[in-house]
Amino acid sequence: MPEIIALRAFNDNYIWLIVDHDSQQVAAVDPGDAIPVVTWLGRHPDYSLSHLLITHHHRDHTGGLLTLKAATGCRVYGPDNPAIKGIDRRLHDGDVFELFGLKIGVLGVPGHTLDHLAFHCPQEAWLMAGDTLFAGGCGRLFEGTAQQMQASLDKLGCLPANTSLYCAHEYTLSNLRFAHAVEPDNADIRVRFEVVTELREDDRITLPSTLGLELQTNPFLRTRQAATLAAASAHTDRAVTPGADCFAVLRQWKDSF
Repeated sequence: MPEIIALRAFNDNYIWLIVDHDSQQVAAVDPGDAIPVVTWLGRHPDYSLSHLLITHHHRDHTGGLLTLKAATGCRVYGPDNPAIKGIDRRLHDGDVFELFGLKIGVLGVPGHTLDHLAFHCPQEAWLMAGDTLFAGGCGRLFEGTAQQMQASLDKLGCLPANTSLYCAHEYTLSNLRFAHAVEPDNADIRVRFEVVTELREDDRITLPSTLGLELQTNPFLRTRQAATLAAASAHTDRAVTPGADCFAVLRQWKDSF
């Protein structure tokens, strides 16, 4: 089965490579910069780039797209957004495509942006979530509403708990610092924060996570839990209701945390 490898880009981005050792082909997810991918390919001359998978239009996810496509002739799959140049197959919620013998489901998850997609592989139990769901957090609302983002997070949170979560940024430590402020008595958050602190002190990656761990420790997946509701209500000094209302309070709180 394909191997998933992290390439670092910019200050805190990850470009994920899905490497099929049988065919010696590679797919890159959200190549905001072409250089890390070109460098990897140069160090592995027997492998070729066959696909790019794009979750949304932000430049730190698409900046290397046209360079890589021109250099390799790879196929580009991504949102049906004309602002993203070079897409060969425009995807929508509910689509399924095949990659290295795997069936990949496309999930529409608007909120961070309106065109945001996530890629789910049930066979291998992994999820490429882009900037919708982070380890310990979620993306800011640049285009969508709290209601849209809550629905998107609900969609992802319903996937199997053993699903490995691959997101596009190394934000885990700061996210867990906020999670601890929301739920200071949550032992799972406290232990995870300690583990992640040690990893980051050694400049090690904190991903992938799992959806099961996120459901225990990510406040944005816990907007119907009593402790999260109580914290959000105390923060905004009113009775917060479960779901999108709680999410909106948490997101605004995190934005200025």
